[in-house]
Amino acid sequence: MIRAVLDANVVVSAFLRPAGQPGEILRRWVEEAFFQVVLSPEILEEIRGALFRPRVRQRIDRPDEEIERRLIQIELLAETMRDPPEVRGVPSDPDDDKYLATALATRADYIVSGDRHLLSIGEWEGVRIVGPREFLRILPAG
Repeated sequence: MIRAVLDANVVVSAFLRPAGQPGEILRRWVEEAFFQVVLSPEILEEIRGALFRPRVRQRIDRPDEEIERRLIQIELLAETMRDPPEVRGVPSDPDDDKYLATALATRADYIVSGDRHLLSIGEWEGVRIVGPREFLRILPAG
């Protein structure tokens, strides 16, 4: 089974535009289980923080309780890596190192991101870093 780390920007985009490519990725994961999502507590914290930033929150037409329920669903369905190793792989944005560390520790196949710092790397330690559109092409047809 394909294993993927989802960048917080992909998850937040799925909440903002459920009909877009990031929304399709989450739907296929939750409803069709075409791949396994692996995350870390740091990534989950970044997702939660981003979703409740005022400028993001005002664009999501859902009550706080529903957002929290969906976050809990993500936490329950994802494999969460506790204490991923410390790595240095994104010199232009060291905050993104958590994605590389989680992918490495969980033997993920992909990191799915819209972040130019990560995408510019392309591949790291055997983990391909792709955008949402490319990841959807990689997944089996549903």
